[in-house]
Amino acid sequence: MTKYEAAMIFSVANGDEATKALVEKFNALIAENGTIEDVADWGKRRLAYLINDEAEGYYVFTTFTAGPDFPAELERVAGITDGVLRAMVIKK
Repeated sequence: MTKYEAAMIFSVANGDEATKALVEKFNALIAENGTIEDVADWGKRRLAYLINDEAEGYYVFTTFTAGPDFPAELERVAGITDGVLRAMVIKK
């Protein structure tokens, strides 16, 4: 098992409930495929530049351990999910 960190920025255009649902969805996905060590919920912040014509995003950083195949799957799912502005998984 390797330690990873997922940095995700969610859209706030659909409201707080939709944003919280996305955060829970991805935390559940990570928990199913690995072990969550820490979740840093930064909340709503102003973006440095517009992403999809949005000026604000909801930041969440999750540190977890998982097998070597899961980070690519997590990025794939984040890439096709509406409401995810940016997602990146790094090996720590």
